Amino acid sequence: MTLSIRNIIPILKAKFVGKNDIAIIDSISIDSRSLQNTSSTLYFALLGPNHDGHHYVAELLEQGVLNFVVSYVPSNLQGKANFLVVENTLQALQTFAAAYRSDFDFPVIGITGSNGKTIIKEWLNFLLSPDYNIIRSPKSYNSQVGVPLSVLGINEKHNLGIFEAGISTVNEMANLQRIIQPTIGILSNIGSAHDEGFHDAGEKIKEKLKLFSSVEVLIMNKNQTVEAFLNPKIKTFTWSSDDGKADVFVIAKESLDKTEFKITYQKLCFTIAIPFSDQASIENALQCLMVMLYFRYDQDIIRQRMLLLYPVEMRLKVKNGSNNTTIIDDSYSSDFQSLKIALDFLESQKQFKKKTLILSDIFQSGLVTEELYSKVSHLIVSNKINRVIAIGKTIAGFKSKFPNCLAFESTEKFLEGFDTIPFENETILVKGARHFHFEEIVSLLEEKTHETVLEINLNAISHNLNFFKSKLNPDTKLMVMVKAFSYGNGGFEVAKLLSHHKVDYLGVAFADEGISLRLAGIDLPIMVLNPESTSFTAIIQHQLEPEIYSMKGLTSFLKLAEQKKLKNFPIHIKLDTGMHRLGFEEENLPELIAKLKDNKTVQIKSILSHLATSDEMKFIDFTLSQIKLFEKMSSTVMEELQINPIRHLLNTSGISNFHQAQYDMVRLGIGLYGVSNDEEEQKLLENVGTLKSIISQIRIIDAGESVGYGRKFVADKPTKIATIPIGYADGISRHWGNELGYVVIKNKKAPIVGSICMDMLMVDTTEIECKEGTEVIVFGESPSVSYMAKRLETIPYEIMTSISQRVKRVFYRE
Repeated sequence: MTLSIRNIIPILKAKFVGKNDIAIIDSISIDSRSLQNTSSTLYFALLGPNHDGHHYVAELLEQGVLNFVVSYVPSNLQGKANFLVVENTLQALQTFAAAYRSDFDFPVIGITGSNGKTIIKEWLNFLLSPDYNIIRSPKSYNSQVGVPLSVLGINEKHNLGIFEAGISTVNEMANLQRIIQPTIGILSNIGSAHDEGFHDAGEKIKEKLKLFSSVEVLIMNKNQTVEAFLNPKIKTFTWSSDDGKADVFVIAKESLDKTEFKITYQKLCFTIAIPFSDQASIENALQCLMVMLYFRYDQDIIRQRMLLLYPVEMRLKVKNGSNNTTIIDDSYSSDFQSLKIALDFLESQKQFKKKTLILSDIFQSGLVTEELYSKVSHLIVSNKINRVIAIGKTIAGFKSKFPNCLAFESTEKFLEGFDTIPFENETILVKGARHFHFEEIVSLLEEKTHETVLEINLNAISHNLNFFKSKLNPDTKLMVMVKAFSYGNGGFEVAKLLSHHKVDYLGVAFADEGISLRLAGIDLPIMVLNPESTSFTAIIQHQLEPEIYSMKGLTSFLKLAEQKKLKNFPIHIKLDTGMHRLGFEEENLPELIAKLKDNKTVQIKSILSHLATSDEMKFIDFTLSQIKLFEKMSSTVMEELQINPIRHLLNTSGISNFHQAQYDMVRLGIGLYGVSNDEEEQKLLENVGTLKSIISQIRIIDAGESVGYGRKFVADKPTKIATIPIGYADGISRHWGNELGYVVIKNKKAPIVGSICMDMLMVDTTEIECKEGTEVIVFGESPSVSYMAKRLETIPYEIMTSISQRVKRVFYRE
């Protein structure tokens, strides 16, 4: 992309406020945090329910960005940059993308549906890429923002496009159709995802079908319900396993590891196979088959390529590596658009200053080789990568363009020399095209732990954060609790994400938690809620901020502050308004005020208290009395000391139930991690943690045989028992055994039989087709931690914080 501001102004119907309308634009950005923003970037200041991109314009100016699409020019910035003023910046981004798309004339496949969009897109890319230069949505960029950013990646060398379109409610698809302008449509499986955004299934189908209003053909599983809403002028190309009127008739024969298809199409009758047996993969593969048939591929090529389909990894994963390293695993794709995304993710999650990139040859960029690797070099330099390991015959030839570069012609050559290359105290992004088998590199780098992992969805954390931010007044600050290893979900990684989102404060329970975050590079203000006097020296050393809740603690800290000749060191005063756990009571205020009056060594940064029953509305009178007492006590301290500190009282349930008591800041805890006491609110939060394991062994026991210690389970018929390598030492309550609890295998419930052991538990899989190595869900969407807590007569906090540190945490972003 190379356009001048003068070209863009009429497209957006923008008012120009600036001095240089011939400035050249070669990239688009909506993220102020990206290190890829330059003087030739056009930044769209998007407004959302929880953010305003205009707030970052001044910061971007300091970084050298000079061109902005805004709905207003921020104060004091006129004359300092080029501003394209529009009514709505999101609509402007979409309009720009639609106009850009119109400049290209080649087949474009548009995919929508409830499930399978990304897998179909990636499989089509694999199946068709030997014959086409394909531009496709990076990852799952299918939203109102993601689609225009995807389309803006097109260049003159591309001759086929594949784009996803995802919607969550009505009046969204027309925008995406205008941007993608698909010539070929694919309607994937219609499921229950985003049902809450539509009145009924019919409304949802009609909205999705808007993507195909101008296609030359729509590929779909023949479905009378869908066809009832379909414009009869739209030509369809259908497949079915039970309707003989479909254009392509399919007979599927499934086995444990693969599926064979007998395909009947016009006068053709042939067989193919795919290496999958689950229903979702079968449907997705058949959609891809239909495209190949529509493109008139020879059946032998179809047969050869379909057999090579592979599991699609749609997530960027953060893993612990050996020798104090962090690994970002993106080892299944290598294209220019997704490289930009991966580098931004690296910056948001880096734990160490040193950053290494292991990168394979890049395919399907649409650019000539020299231009491509010049652009890659620019990306790497702008993201301040310290070392590059280039793998592949092509990229190795451009070794001189990359900093501190080691080059290898193949993965095999790199693995041969692996032991001679030092990896320590660094963050490593591993990004390679599938056939380079970079998963072997990740395996070597990764810290070796057992096969049970807790997967943490960083997208879900961001969603939940924004959900609660939407409940706050614009000027209310936000402290997020990351104590107890972020409620069991991981310390540094969650804190780094929160730092990326620019929350105001982090809260930890003890000083050592805060020190760990400081050592990991977190520089946000950190409040220590339960500081022991023996930790005060360390708190000062690491610039943490203690909560002071007693005269003894205050006296001790002031004495140390005087010894160290501190000036205005931040402290937080805790008031007891009825919780009766920690804090100064009303009768203590005169002594507290006297102690702090005219003291220059400390500064009261905030005054806080804690609600005892904000989640139980039957105690609303008690909560209101706490709020009233907090107002009285905090006002007294402020008036007597002539100060104006931050005041905060609300926890997660308080944010939802007592909006009037937000004061200057709120403290978000369990809600960030996807748990609410309110059933309706719970539906709006996303699950963050999924505890997974595998089947270690399967055996058949006869009637009368028992399982586990104490013979707590005795079979009354032949029973298939699977052993899972997770037990009470990993944090699974022993009470969850003996058929009270279950795990999920192949989307089916497998009851836990017998007593849970220290390192293992056993489940009944008689009715489930599975094998050793099959994935097991211990908790996540189902069973949820809230469901487990209810059955165990405890609270979700206990379930989450009980998961042992020996369980590896894997962080990922979709």
